[in-house]
Amino acid sequence: MPKKYHIETKKIPRRLPSIGKFGIVDWREDCANCHNCVKKACVYDRYRQETDYIKNLNDINSLFFDCMGCFSCVQKCTKGLLAITVNPVYEHMGSSYFTPDIIATTWNQADTASIPVSGAGYRGKFSGTGFDAMWTDMSEIVRPTRDGIHGREYISTSVDIGRKPRLLTFNEKGILDGKLFSLVELPIPLIIDKLPSKYFFPGLLPVFIETARRTGTMVIIDWENFASIKDEAQRNLANIIFHLDVDKPLIPPEILRQSKLIEISDGANLEKRIREIKTINPDLVIIARVDLDAHGEQRAIELAHQPYIEAIHIVADISGNQVNADKPIFIKDALRRIHTSLVKSGIRDEVTIIAGGGIALAEHLAKQMLCGADLVTVNMPLLIALECRFCQNCRDGFTCPAEIEKISREYGVGRMTNLIAAWHDQVIEVMGAMGIREARRLRGEAGRAMFFEDLEEDTFGRLFGARK
Repeated sequence: MPKKYHIETKKIPRRLPSIGKFGIVDWREDCANCHNCVKKACVYDRYRQETDYIKNLNDINSLFFDCMGCFSCVQKCTKGLLAITVNPVYEHMGSSYFTPDIIATTWNQADTASIPVSGAGYRGKFSGTGFDAMWTDMSEIVRPTRDGIHGREYISTSVDIGRKPRLLTFNEKGILDGKLFSLVELPIPLIIDKLPSKYFFPGLLPVFIETARRTGTMVIIDWENFASIKDEAQRNLANIIFHLDVDKPLIPPEILRQSKLIEISDGANLEKRIREIKTINPDLVIIARVDLDAHGEQRAIELAHQPYIEAIHIVADISGNQVNADKPIFIKDALRRIHTSLVKSGIRDEVTIIAGGGIALAEHLAKQMLCGADLVTVNMPLLIALECRFCQNCRDGFTCPAEIEKISREYGVGRMTNLIAAWHDQVIEVMGAMGIREARRLRGEAGRAMFFEDLEEDTFGRLFGARK
């Protein structure tokens, strides 16, 4: 029996003062000095830590905004002197998509590799845009001793990349006719994607490679960066997918012969370039990278019908939206249409679909696969794991307040590994709750999901018509 997939993790503390969401305002003027003060009874022991904070205070936020938001002291104070407040610095982090709550959740997972738990409960909307308009069906949560990360049943998260034959044929001797296509198996349905040029830190390339090695997955790296990481790359070719622009010079044959996967950007010469590479290494699996622009959806469907295409990487922007569109569609909606089209054509099982862009949380990974992806690519959450505040200073050419360019290798690899491990556990929990024991079955399993637009149409469509 193969060894169970497991990611080794350890706690990696943050380098910078914490930016917490909640703080407690204490109006001490009317304090009765109760012997059993509710602050001393804090389950997170924040009161007793105040002394250490004051002795080594570098940032006032470290003292004031390190509350976990359990509301215990606010509710139990006999004089009603305590009130909870929100840190204004926290509220100004991130963007409309990578919200402060997503950033804080990512930081916490990178700290300990633990599944996040919110002390004050869920306080957000029950529906929204993008992945927030989709829910997973958890009706199979009936056997807590057998399902999930604490259960006795093994839930596989392995996926395959490559082309599969439509059917198998055997000769009269029972021997398989023809040659099977090459496949690359990954133990987790996640690949580390290259960072957008505006958020690119050259010093992080070795960190990404080592993270991919430790977690057993792969990382996409522009071939143009090979010279700067030559020694590191040659030692870890099994975990690297080199990205090559379709019109750029070919990767040297000695590298192609040792690689398992190569990604090529879409273009007019795509078929010619694939055949050139296959001449050098017929067993190499090649991924076609397609931007989700105005023609990206249709282009992906067209490529899937071509016999020389093994895998397609459909990439939206970092917020999951269509690129360069006045009214952009979200990647989950595009994937649903692509998947449905290929199912109707009877070729969905033949090609691998990889989705990139908009994956900010572990639940997004599972939801994207339910919409039709075989696996996903991730980049920005791993950058946020390094205490990036998504302030976009680096994008605009200003100094990074998180000083990411100065991080140590062990710190970066440790926190990225922790985040991937936490996501892996959450995917297992989601799969267990849906009654799915194998990640390959998660793909396109829309019956295990609920979509807001479908529920709204079924409930109110007959009364009020279609939403404008």
